[in-house]
Amino acid sequence: MALFTADFFPPVVDDPAAYGAIAAANSLSDIYAMGGEAVAVLNLAGFPSDWDESVTGPILAAAAAKVQEAGALWVGGHSVRAAEPLFGFAVFGEVAEEDLVTNQGAQPGDLLYLTKPLGCGPLTTAGKRGRAPAEALAAAQRGMAHLNRSAAAAMRAAGIRAATDVTGFGLLGHAANLARGSGVRLVFRAVALPLYEGAAELAAAGVFSGAAGRGRSALADLVEVAAGVPLWLAELCFDAETSGGLLVAVPPEREEDFRSGFGDDPAPVLVGEVAAGPAAVRLE
Repeated sequence: MALFTADFFPPVVDDPAAYGAIAAANSLSDIYAMGGEAVAVLNLAGFPSDWDESVTGPILAAAAAKVQEAGALWVGGHSVRAAEPLFGFAVFGEVAEEDLVTNQGAQPGDLLYLTKPLGCGPLTTAGKRGRAPAEALAAAQRGMAHLNRSAAAAMRAAGIRAATDVTGFGLLGHAANLARGSGVRLVFRAVALPLYEGAAELAAAGVFSGAAGRGRSALADLVEVAAGVPLWLAELCFDAETSGGLLVAVPPEREEDFRSGFGDDPAPVLVGEVAAGPAAVRLE
């Protein structure tokens, strides 16, 4: 089956090479969330009229390296003048019909696994304000630039049918889409959620992107947060992620096959389970 998707965004970090790598990984992620492999990409870019052209080289080089890592071909693209820098890709991919993963197949009893930590929102927001610890921000940048390719391969090997990437709508927003699409209730254990280093401290200090409040308001009728969950952690789960991991619904009998499919990559983390509907999300 043919897959096609597109994504681009303004810089979330100051380092040009990191921006290029993160933008490429983020654009490829939708293909991996569907269980596919990337075949070819077209670059989508916008730059201001007063843009420093010396910055373009590191962005393109890092993005090209990430596309090569994905085993895809960069076959062209298009750039325009824009009020702010924009960079990303349209991605053509493919997947065998029997391996296609959607957000409509989660079943009661499935285990919920997350393949990357949370907390990009607080860290990148703090980075723009010069408040992010350097080592913590660097670790988050490495995480954002990491491809979800091994997660896609693990899903294919285990016969997974339901998953979603975790990006601009945050963990709870994308979980809500999975719950609605599958007609089930997703239950997350707050203590199990993996966080990037430094994200908890920044979130506890009230540092979030603007997406956190928007997500909380939009999901008020679908998402329930238990009384014992710290407010900062709930807000972090509403906040946007950039090039986040995959949230995967894993049948218990396929758990070992799924976990073993990551090889040398960081292991996925068990963060909750799927219960019978109606569609809802609970963080407890």
